[in-house]
Amino acid sequence: MRTRPVSAPAPASAPAPAPSPVTVEPAGGRLAGVATMIGSGLSTQTGAAIGSLAFPVLGPVGVVAVRQYVAALALLAVGRPRLRTFTWGQWWPVALLALVFGTMNLSLYSAIDRVGLGLAVTLEFLGPLAIALATSRRRVDVCCAVIAAAGVVTLMRPQPSADYLGMVLGLLAAVCWASYILLNRTVGRRLPGAQGAAAASCLSALMFLPVGVVVALRHPPTAGAVACAVAAGVLASAVPYLADLFTLRHVPARAFGLFMSVNPVLAALVGLIGLGQELGAPEWAAIGAVVAANALSIATSRDRRAGR
Repeated sequence: MRTRPVSAPAPASAPAPAPSPVTVEPAGGRLAGVATMIGSGLSTQTGAAIGSLAFPVLGPVGVVAVRQYVAALALLAVGRPRLRTFTWGQWWPVALLALVFGTMNLSLYSAIDRVGLGLAVTLEFLGPLAIALATSRRRVDVCCAVIAAAGVVTLMRPQPSADYLGMVLGLLAAVCWASYILLNRTVGRRLPGAQGAAAASCLSALMFLPVGVVVALRHPPTAGAVACAVAAGVLASAVPYLADLFTLRHVPARAFGLFMSVNPVLAALVGLIGLGQELGAPEWAAIGAVVAANALSIATSRDRRAGR
């Protein structure tokens, strides 16, 4: 999961309030936006894959701690929050956002450690998908919910090798991502620009500071493991955040949301190619069902706005 501007109906890694997209540019600008979207998605999943290489040394907790530090540095540089001017009405949603942010990444990386990148990201993706479907009363969205539910049942079907704890952690990440989106909307209304996201990432990094110290003392990190964890923070947080800010100025939010739908597929492909995590036909079908449900919901959203 990553920190991203929330501007599309679904995710995101989605999740950070950003300036509203301005007039969409034609031709060259839009092409650049599409290229940036592709790079952003690949960066997110590649970062998660590289981070998982440090699990044997740092564990998921240690990797997430380092990632939180990197995300905080990146967002503080971009958001530049004026912390002394924050009121209580601004601080409490920021604090909740920080807690959800940390829990979301910790549960996702723990799920990746147990069930693999593709399945973990697919389960996490149910969070923003559930928000998109829950806020609609259209029949097509009921169909989308049924398709997504079929995918989840397929993923979680009983089998000897099933890791149900890993699946539960993936679903916890989904709940956190949904909460993250809702909290971001509140923070975005109360604080300008990316100040709220930057403050939340800073608080989350502070929460993980003692965790990082304990991990370092109990499991002395190697240079390679730290490098992998830092790369995860850069590729899965800093790069996507900046890329999405650029993308949303050149590509319609609907197109952005449609592309975000393919992130579970990208995660599965990166897991297969980069980590050798093979999936069977039922798993690929389940991932396809979740992606199709989200894509269909977003693709038909224009009809709803047009009143058709």
